[in-house]
Amino acid sequence: MMNPIAYLLYQILNVVWFLIIVQIVISWLVAFNILNTQQQLVRTISGFLYAVTEPIYRPFRNFIPVFNGIDLSPIAVLIGISFLQYLIMYLSV
Repeated sequence: MMNPIAYLLYQILNVVWFLIIVQIVISWLVAFNILNTQQQLVRTISGFLYAVTEPIYRPFRNFIPVFNGIDLSPIAVLIGISFLQYLIMYLSV
């Protein structure tokens, strides 16, 4: 049985994980001109995802430089989220 607060934190991290994956996919689709940022829906979703994920990426970008134009901070954040989820599961049992 899991502590309810630990379960809530775990689920919040799941939502953040999902938002980061969606933001990565949308940024690729925009970069390859599959999605047009002139469309209102794309601009709204992309702006929302940027507003949610950018504060999470910012501390990681201070330590991880851009490598040949590729931002590796989302990968570092996903690894950090996985680690936090493991800690939550390990410490809540």
